[in-house]
Amino acid sequence: MKRRHFLVASAAGVAGYSFSRPNAAAPVSASQSVPPGKARTTILFFLSGGASHIDMWDMKPAAPAEYRGPFQPIQTSAPGISLSEHLPLLSQQAHHLALLNSVGGSVSTNDHHAGYYYNLTGHQPDQTFLTLGNNRKPYHDDWPAMGAVVAAKRPQHAELTNAITIPHTEGAPAYTRPGQFAARLGTQYDALFVNGSRETPLTFQAPAIALDADVSAARLRDRASMLRSLDAARRDFSGGSAARSWTAQQERAFTLLTSQRTTAAFDVSQEPDSVLDRYGRGINGTSLILARRLAEAGVPFITVFWMGDTKQADQRKCASGGGWDTHGNNFNCLKDWLLPEFDRGFSALISDLQERGMLDETLLLVTSEMGRKPRIGDPRSGGPSGAGRDHWTHCLTDVMAGGGIRGGQVFGSSDRYAEYPEEKPVSPSDVTRTVYHAMGIEDLTAFDNQNRPYQLLDAGEPLLDLF
Repeated sequence: MKRRHFLVASAAGVAGYSFSRPNAAAPVSASQSVPPGKARTTILFFLSGGASHIDMWDMKPAAPAEYRGPFQPIQTSAPGISLSEHLPLLSQQAHHLALLNSVGGSVSTNDHHAGYYYNLTGHQPDQTFLTLGNNRKPYHDDWPAMGAVVAAKRPQHAELTNAITIPHTEGAPAYTRPGQFAARLGTQYDALFVNGSRETPLTFQAPAIALDADVSAARLRDRASMLRSLDAARRDFSGGSAARSWTAQQERAFTLLTSQRTTAAFDVSQEPDSVLDRYGRGINGTSLILARRLAEAGVPFITVFWMGDTKQADQRKCASGGGWDTHGNNFNCLKDWLLPEFDRGFSALISDLQERGMLDETLLLVTSEMGRKPRIGDPRSGGPSGAGRDHWTHCLTDVMAGGGIRGGQVFGSSDRYAEYPEEKPVSPSDVTRTVYHAMGIEDLTAFDNQNRPYQLLDAGEPLLDLF
């Protein structure tokens, strides 16, 4: 059969999944007992690769040179907060920021896969991450991403999906990272993945919500009517949660495909030149613009995975795969390439949300799968002469702003070398619970396919002192 006959399947994001998947969870209804939190939307900006906390947020100017590196701290708009000299625009927004300098995300592998999983789900990785390494692909019974939990617990958006990820699926295709999917919650809560590229940064394509040229909206509605009749027969036959999930996915797909508002939300080219210049016209800047547009449209959870530039990384000898994994030439790669792009885009997002009156209702979280090893010199890139920083999951800084967070504060601290949390140590579980609290989600009960209750996250506590 022709591909367009299965258009709805791709739109629903269930291609490749079995309809009779035994561990598909029953739908999770939005909690009616928890009053809405201050945050209407969360934007998670994930710095893929492992951003260097000691060179950005948690600088140690008194440490020996082999730890502190050449960067200098600068004063900011918030008394007592200093940032890297290579974050000058963000330093002007520090009065909106809360720096969590005591996040301990240690994982047994000290590597990417487990770090992604821990920081995206709030759950410590299990033994399979250690035994399988990069062969540990996403499993259907993994714990769900925090975006999927928010999607399940918030009332369904009238036209868009509750969770959207841009500008790519992290790690695809060979090393797709665990932790970014709904998994045991059921595919109906998976994020809609919207694709962008460095070559055409103003164009975002969601293959799931693109009609073929010969299919009009009216023709699609006729197909929907026929499919509803077929679905009714299938539900009578199976009566299972998988059939209910499939029907819900179809309905969501048709809504996406026939909505003019959906199309408009993804059209970043509508933004004036001044806004494009403010954020930066590269793919990471325009992804943040799209995140703001989706927040305006009321999407509860938007994830932006930093898109690296492999060519730049090769030329600059970062040994990073294009992102923040700066095994080699750490300081030049940060100073000349990564930090300027991040500084422009993220500072613009904060100020733009503030000017539009949206910051109080939009929670911002910047995190990564790990920090970087404070002692300079990765053996894989020539040791000290290679000027790289190795993996370091044992300490990282998370940054939060908006959504009821009190800006201009530093929560916790690391030790003198930024190697381990010292004061007020917290975990990715605590950070995840803080996101749920900001979104007004206190009831984390879900039900499996046997209608048995379980807790989506029973570790960690929300960091109430941040609010």
